[in-house]
Amino acid sequence: MKYSTLAWLAAFAAASPHNSLDTRNQVARQQASDACSIGYCTQNGGTTGGAAGETVTVTDVDSLTQAAEQEGPLTIIVSGAISGSAKVRVAANKTIFGEAGSSLTGVGFYIRRTSNVIVRNMKISKVDADNGDAIGIDGSSNVWVDHCDLSGDLGSGKDDYDGLVDISHASEWITISNTYFHDHWKASLIGHSDSNAEEDEGTLHVTYASNHFHMTYSRAPLVRFGTVHIVNTFWDSLIASGVNCRMGAQVLIQSSAFRNSSEDAVFFADSKETGYAVLDDVDLGGSKNSAPEGTLTATSLPYDPIEALGSADVASSIPDTAGQKL
Repeated sequence: MKYSTLAWLAAFAAASPHNSLDTRNQVARQQASDACSIGYCTQNGGTTGGAAGETVTVTDVDSLTQAAEQEGPLTIIVSGAISGSAKVRVAANKTIFGEAGSSLTGVGFYIRRTSNVIVRNMKISKVDADNGDAIGIDGSSNVWVDHCDLSGDLGSGKDDYDGLVDISHASEWITISNTYFHDHWKASLIGHSDSNAEEDEGTLHVTYASNHFHMTYSRAPLVRFGTVHIVNTFWDSLIASGVNCRMGAQVLIQSSAFRNSSEDAVFFADSKETGYAVLDDVDLGGSKNSAPEGTLTATSLPYDPIEALGSADVASSIPDTAGQKL
């Protein structure tokens, strides 16, 4: 009888919500130490985020804001469902990592004029345009966005929300990987204005790897001026358009597929100067590529090759891996 009671207590402790939360936090802390290992954010000395510093856990907007703005390296674990209305400015040498099941609603990150920032496993939704983008990268270098779930609300007005990931003002060495963009008007932008050539030309090196775009209206992504590598990406049910190549941008798309999408999969529109695209093993799924052919090739990329899944396999594999899945 005594043994049965002890066994029951042990089982209860193992199954208790508190123990589950502790386990999720421990797992998050272990995974949050990873450095970027894919794409452009491996360049310029690499992207390690807050790995050299301490680790803290936050459960509300105020503590998240205070930790993100703190000077020095720091890893920030986001725990639980946090709601609010805020633009959280992120200082250099930070890793922001979401525990399994965590979320931010109405709260976005602004990574401005800084470097070495990692945002992983975050679920962010419905950030009002007054607070900027879900993740805004402005004049910054070495940023890795990975395994995030980013969305808005197509039932809202087109300008009620801004971008999900917008990259601007000569930002450099950026990787967006394993991220789920969905239910949003303006998904992702590189280069904010046709008139910003003096600052942007020769910069904006960005990798999009293993991402899933679903039910986005446009900007999947929109690229001005930049040098952009898109690989192992699945676009599903795009409403108006996909990859818009503008203002001299050079875009390489490999091992990717479109399904049930609008006609303009890869195209040029709405600028005074076209951009360019090279497609290598891309299943357009009945949509079209009308962008002029560019010059960017896999052999010209400065980082280790990214293993191609093949266009025939991305539809069956990417939805299972992209998003808050760590």
